[in-house]
Formats: sequence, structure tokens, C-alpha cells
Amino acid sequence: MLNLKATYEVIIYSVGDTKAGTKMGKLQVKNLEDNSILNCIMWEETINRLDEKMFRSGNKIQILQGTYNEKYNNSIVSDIKLIEEAKFGLSEEDRNELFNKICERIDKFSDEKMKNFIKNLLLKYEDDFKIKPAAKLMHHNYLGGLLEHSYECMEIADKIYNMFSKKLDCDEVVAASVIHDFGKIFEYTINLESGIIDYAEDFYTTWISHSQWGFTTCMNAGFPRIAKMIAAHHGRTDWGSMIDLGQKDLEPYVYVLHHIDDLSAKFGKTNVSDL
Repeated sequence: MLNLKATYEVIIYSVGDTKAGTKMGKLQVKNLEDNSILNCIMWEETINRLDEKMFRSGNKIQILQGTYNEKYNNSIVSDIKLIEEAKFGLSEEDRNELFNKICERIDKFSDEKMKNFIKNLLLKYEDDFKIKPAAKLMHHNYLGGLLEHSYECMEIADKIYNMFSKKLDCDEVVAASVIHDFGKIFEYTINLESGIIDYAEDFYTTWISHSQWGFTTCMNAGFPRIAKMIAAHHGRTDWGSMIDLGQKDLEPYVYVLHHIDDLSAKFGKTNVSDL
């Protein structure tokens, strides 16, 4: 039986248009008592009445009024109460510190062309790189999440190199770790007042994915090995990878970024509750 006083944690929230041209909100929340998932719909009147900040990922809420299906896993919600506000993400001080650490590591590259390429990207898009999330839902989905994920991958790359130095170019792997998700700067938006993350409306009119952006950018700059690592970092084509790591005869270096990225996505500071 449904506990009407249950506390839920916001997982994801988005707003779209109905066929009638009105707004409809989709909210997915997790019951903190039993970890069950509740999918909610909110009509335009409810959306307009409630503060969007309430629906930031990680917020704890209570549903005050709603109608439910028989299994109590879907609901049309008309009133919600904010119980506890989640962290927004990394502080400005933390973001500046991580950015500077990444720049300091890039400055140690022995290849001047590679150093200038990566450093120029970082400085050109510094403001966006410091605030954008690494995902809408899956991992590092908060203010500064992309920056922190990139830093974690850089740190893992350095540690892996110490074990496999004869088979890897350390600077290449670090470079790929820092910019493998750089296209997410253009793929995602984050509202700096509400913390709500969404997809950029115009990204997919030009690009297929952030991996394609990274691959193309690195190829055009003359770094095919970095491009190939980025193309393979999702691991499987059905996971969005441009190169499937299940195919035969790939060079060993092609695999490494996938495992680095996966470790950060699973064991790093993956959401605001980890901060």
C-alpha cells in the first residue's frame, strides 16, 4: 500500500509539449524507504504553479496530491512539497582548483603541438567546461560534473600509465581522458538558477553525439590516436560507441580510455549525493 507521507528523491525532470500544444512535465523519483521508482506526470497548470528549483536531481520531496495507477508506479501529480534541497554541484572554488590542476598536467606534455591543442581548447571553453554536467542522468549530473569527471579520468590515466608504460603514450591517454567528453559542453545545458539539466536544442542538428564531436575535432587537429580512443570510449556500438571494442585486431591503446571512463562513471563522485 502506498505511503502518502513517503519521501522521494528526484532522479530526473523534463518538460515537453503535448499534442494539444500545452506543457507537460515528466518527473521520475525514487522512494527512499524501498528504492522503488515512481514515474510522474504534471500538467501545465501544476508546472506553472510550482518552482522549477524543486525538481533538481537529488532533491527530497513529498507528493501532497496525486492520482496513481493500480501498481502505484505511475502518478499524475498536482502538488509537491520540497523536504530537503540537494547540493547544486561543485563550488566555484572547487571548480577553479580542478581546472587549474588539469591545466598544470597538460603543461607537462612533451609534445608541444598536443599541449597547445588541448590547452587552447580548455582556455577557449573554460567557462562552459567549469559548469556543464557530464550527463543528464547517468553520472556526474551536477554543476561542474564534466570537469570533475574529466579530472578523475586524468588521474586514473596517470596511474594506469605507470603499469603499462611500454604500451601506452602517457600524454595521449591523458589528453584523451581530459577531452573525451568535451562535446558535452555543447550537448547539455544547465540552468544556473534551478540546476535543471537538459539537452541543447541545436546540438543534434549538427552532431550525432559528443563522441563524434571529439573524434572530428581531434582528427582535424592531426591527432588520430586520441580520436580513435574517443571513438571507442563507450565500448559498444549499441551503447553509442563509434568503434565496437568487440571487434578483432584493435590495437591495445584503443581499449584504455573506455575502462578509464567506466571507472570514473561507476566509482567517482557520480551524483550530488557523493559531494
